[in-house]
Amino acid sequence: MGKRHPNYRHVKVHRNYTVEEAANLFGIHKNTVREWLKSGLPVLDDKRPRLILGQELAAFLQARRIKNKQTCQPGQMYCVRYRAPKMAAGGMADYLPHTEKLGMLKAICPDCLSMMNRRVSVAKLEQVRGELVITFPQGLDQVSNRLQPTVNSDLEREMNS
Repeated sequence: MGKRHPNYRHVKVHRNYTVEEAANLFGIHKNTVREWLKSGLPVLDDKRPRLILGQELAAFLQARRIKNKQTCQPGQMYCVRYRAPKMAAGGMADYLPHTEKLGMLKAICPDCLSMMNRRVSVAKLEQVRGELVITFPQGLDQVSNRLQPTVNSDLEREMNS
């Protein structure tokens, strides 16, 4: 199965591609490449097989990606179902750390009630926040951090032996 957004960085800019070679490069159907040709991807000449300059192919895909990109404003997250940036329901989001410097904002879409995510660094959290009220949920205590043994623990028996 092909990719929805072919990565223009995979194109060798000093190479020429046929329609079939371009399709194989991205794992897509050759009719998709033919649609790109109809929508403005230039070919070398009108002869068969149609040859696409690698540099033109990379530029075409890069321009398509930039044209379709929708950046989120402060306080917004991208709703995949609506394919648009949205404000979080209730103006609330949770921040879940992934690493020491990077985490994920999670919120609910007000229109479709699905989860929205936005990857954000701790350093840029204030810039991204906007009007959002962000909570930082505490994780469960690790077993090794507990002072009291768990109910299923044999530690008490071992200590009394």
